[in-house]
Amino acid sequence: MVKKNFLGGFCAVGMLILPQIVVRGQQVTSPNTEKTNIIFILADDMGYCDLACYGNKYIETPNIDKLAATGTSFTQCYAGSGISSPSRCALMTGRNTGNTTIRDNFCTAGGIEGLKGTKTIRRMHLLPNDTTIATVLSSAGYRTCLVNKWHLDGFNSEATPLNRGFDEFYGWLISTTYSNDPYYYPYWRFNNEKLENVKENEGDKHIKHNTDLSTEDAIKFINRNKENPFFLYLAYDAPHEPYIIDETVWYEDETWDMNTKRYAALITHMDRAIGRLLAELDRLGLRENTMVIFASDNGAAKQAPLAELGCKGSLRGMKGQLYEGGIRVPFIVNQPGKVPVQTLNNIIYFPDVMPTLATVANATDKLPQTLNGINILPLFYGKQMNTDNRLLYWEFPGKQCAARKGDWKVVTINKDAPLELYNIKEDMTESVNLADKYPEMVAAFEKEMRRMRVPTPNWPLPGEF
Repeated sequence: MVKKNFLGGFCAVGMLILPQIVVRGQQVTSPNTEKTNIIFILADDMGYCDLACYGNKYIETPNIDKLAATGTSFTQCYAGSGISSPSRCALMTGRNTGNTTIRDNFCTAGGIEGLKGTKTIRRMHLLPNDTTIATVLSSAGYRTCLVNKWHLDGFNSEATPLNRGFDEFYGWLISTTYSNDPYYYPYWRFNNEKLENVKENEGDKHIKHNTDLSTEDAIKFINRNKENPFFLYLAYDAPHEPYIIDETVWYEDETWDMNTKRYAALITHMDRAIGRLLAELDRLGLRENTMVIFASDNGAAKQAPLAELGCKGSLRGMKGQLYEGGIRVPFIVNQPGKVPVQTLNNIIYFPDVMPTLATVANATDKLPQTLNGINILPLFYGKQMNTDNRLLYWEFPGKQCAARKGDWKVVTINKDAPLELYNIKEDMTESVNLADKYPEMVAAFEKEMRRMRVPTPNWPLPGEF
């Protein structure tokens, strides 16, 4: 019989062994003799269908579309979570939310207490023993830089990117709340360890948009390191709410309300900034030796014009949920002459990024012994590999959980609800729940999911401690 309270039964398990996925034996030599530069661009709360190359009919994204048209696009990429901090933690550490240090934006115990507005909350942060992509690539001789959003420091001022593997950092931190206030035209911004003023925005002026500030910082970093291998993690704020941008020229003739125009403009403005970045790579002669990856950290938020602009297409759910609309994201890889033009249906997710980039850098010997992700670099270079016969796992501890394996997915977004079962290949919209028809499949999923989760003191569940 299928448990009627999956999360309740699931939460009672004790310490379990993390399944080991060995990545050191999967090394694929990068096709160039030089070390390949890596730029990972991450949008914030951008829906799966917000890009024209992913089917959007309203929002202009010519530069990202060109990346897709001249590179590899994945149709079944999943973020690390349905919200920011745990998704970025999965991206940075190669672990899913059953095993990461950060599993939700706020924790129920542990962490550090602080304020969100006037509300007291707790946040967890990356620990010194958490190996990040930056840690791995730095050890392989790469100069590493994070531009803009970290969101893995919680309220700990000693958990900055500079303390977790990055050589350079330009942007804002949760632990210094005013460093990104106001959100898109900030007056304060970190220059490595130093918090500086953006003079142009003094007195709440809207002169320097954060997307432009971030792009300028990224371009400066590339110019300083054009003779060295580098890893640039460019984490834009766009199009996260509140939707604040004064430049909406692309959509002035539309009859949409201003919220819709600004949402679309934030994406198109980011696309223009990405075009500037790519043009600088061309100018410096670095384009062919630089792998550029673009993705979003999770699906579109409820504040987004979901219906008006078709942000999530036909997908069910949104940011904060483990339905497809909350975790399926665009993922584009581009490197002229190296990455072929192709669209792939392989199932991949954020924990795969760390072992893959380590392989690009010939640094797999620097990886932790166990990860949830696998090296998918062969797919980037036009080779075939099976990525679907494994369990992908997500959770918001004690509240939601989901897993995908092959064509099938189970999910529950309510604490006391049983698992729902969907054949994603035939039912991408998660419309027909087949749990009652295939109870043995649900039971098999549940068994595998129990093995995937390791208890955490920051999100203690009943019966664990």
